Amino acid sequence: MDYSTLRLLHAGSAVVSLTLFIVRGAWMMSAPQRLQRRWAKIVPHIVDTVLLVSALALIWQLGGVRTLGTQTWLLAKIVALLLYIVLGSVALKRGRTLRTRVIAFFAAIAVFGYIVSVAIAKSPYGFISWL
Repeated sequence: MDYSTLRLLHAGSAVVSLTLFIVRGAWMMSAPQRLQRRWAKIVPHIVDTVLLVSALALIWQLGGVRTLGTQTWLLAKIVALLLYIVLGSVALKRGRTLRTRVIAFFAAIAVFGYIVSVAIAKSPYGFISWL
């Protein structure tokens, strides 16, 4: 698959992933029983797998792991992704109180925004580099 197609697949997967996260977050706050639906447990993992595999393929096309040393924005995205995963897990599963889950939910969305801004700016400073 060429770089442009992979990039489009990656960006599209990111949009679908965020959309599903927002839907599940809204359900967590208003109708938590909906989170138990079979598709709500399976589809996000499939989408996130496509997102991750496409990201790895893009890194491979950019030069593999050695690229992380010269393209610091990629390393910033990876670190932010790990934070997003932790916050998402707290928001949808592991948070003990609704307050904790809501805070983690909005923090995860902010981190997602940072990840997108890093990808667009190609800078670890993300949206800050636009100022």
